[in-house]
Amino acid sequence: MVFTSLDFVLFFAVVYAVYRVLPHRPQNWFLLAASYYFYGSWDWRFLSLLLGSTVVDFFVGRYLGRETAQGKRRAALVLSLIFNLGMLGFFKYFEFFEESLAALGARVGWHFDPLTLDVLLPIGISFYTFMTISYVIDVYRREIQPTSHLLDFALFVAYFPHLVAGPILRASLLLPQIERPRTISALQMRSGAWLIAWGCFQKMFVADNLAPLVDSVFGPSATPGGADILVAAWAFAFQIYGDFAGYSNIARGVSRLMGIELNVNFLFPYFVRSPQAFWRHWHISLSTWLRDYLYIPLGGNRGGAWKTNRNLMITMALGGLWHGAAWTFVLWGLYQGAALVAARAISGWSDAAGLRIREGLSASRIALGVLMFQVTCFGWLIFRAESFGQLARFARLLLTDLRPTMATVNSLFIPFLMVVVPLMVVHVYQARRESEEAPLQLPLLTRYALYGAVFWCVLLWGSFEGAQFIYFQF
Repeated sequence: MVFTSLDFVLFFAVVYAVYRVLPHRPQNWFLLAASYYFYGSWDWRFLSLLLGSTVVDFFVGRYLGRETAQGKRRAALVLSLIFNLGMLGFFKYFEFFEESLAALGARVGWHFDPLTLDVLLPIGISFYTFMTISYVIDVYRREIQPTSHLLDFALFVAYFPHLVAGPILRASLLLPQIERPRTISALQMRSGAWLIAWGCFQKMFVADNLAPLVDSVFGPSATPGGADILVAAWAFAFQIYGDFAGYSNIARGVSRLMGIELNVNFLFPYFVRSPQAFWRHWHISLSTWLRDYLYIPLGGNRGGAWKTNRNLMITMALGGLWHGAAWTFVLWGLYQGAALVAARAISGWSDAAGLRIREGLSASRIALGVLMFQVTCFGWLIFRAESFGQLARFARLLLTDLRPTMATVNSLFIPFLMVVVPLMVVHVYQARRESEEAPLQLPLLTRYALYGAVFWCVLLWGSFEGAQFIYFQF
């Protein structure tokens, strides 16, 4: 069941009604049962993986908390990493690497029959394995104390608002909220309802209406021109943003109604002016995870420019692979790494030359923002491409055939504007106050006019087919 489906509305209505009348410990038991039901509704067989990850990392955490011998602690950490990454690697990457090996063998004249297992990708496995890995590493580093309650840890892992598509939560944020009694204020109710409504607008009005535009260009039978591809890349940028940010906001709103805060996962990423800023505003829970558990352990920015650039490229390549089992995702990660490396070099050169961007709404800041958006959109072209062949063809058309036609304007550009302009009008106000909850501070009449506009946009033009969220497949 997805957040925008009637099934979820009925599920949450029942869960919330019971949750509100229970005391703290029964609340946790009930939330755990509801979370397992929520996850099992996709495929009950994969509950075994969720339970396995929970049990293994709970007891590894307990062991790390009491053990003092560094060698034994390191062995326990390695055991946890092998279990979690092995599970993730098998279910997500087995067929990808097997097919890649077969293709490489065919190039050198070596043929073998690949083992066909038809491995299904469990929903949310990329998210909850990263959560349990971060918990074990934090306990190993003695940055947090391990929990002694299996129930609380199981709820931390399986808590249904974040379970299938994040945010990737840290134990330091979520576990204390699970362990202590929760109170729910009127402000939490109001802001939670707004986050749910705004998330539905982002998903059902923005993302789901842009999806057909994108598919019409990226489909296997499409013959687009360069202008079509450019508009489709813009549309996909807002589709994936509306889809994923919408999910994150609904998750935050649903959780806030239960008195539990989740971290902000997006902060207006298309208003930034550098690749570094983009990754501080896009999928924040993943970018900080990669920073803390991969980039810094690799050496971070210690050791000079070459090692820093190497660490960036490795981190972003693996971050790209995390998104999906395809070489296009690896290329997208390498592209993001190259953008970060180039931005560091340009920043160093401009600092040495004494160049500074004027503060305020200057022409140079606007130009940098527009340029950064185009750099981001080319990355999304790599991300969305069905194959390297399609990517190469689209890139060639972008360079050689950007002449717009009336069909491009009427069937792509105008529908794109009709969907994106309402989003951007609100986003400008939100971004100036650096909060998606800023509309709650508007004057009463303006606030309710906005509520009404969001409601009618979703009701009249939103998709009620319960379309899956893009990141469910990652």
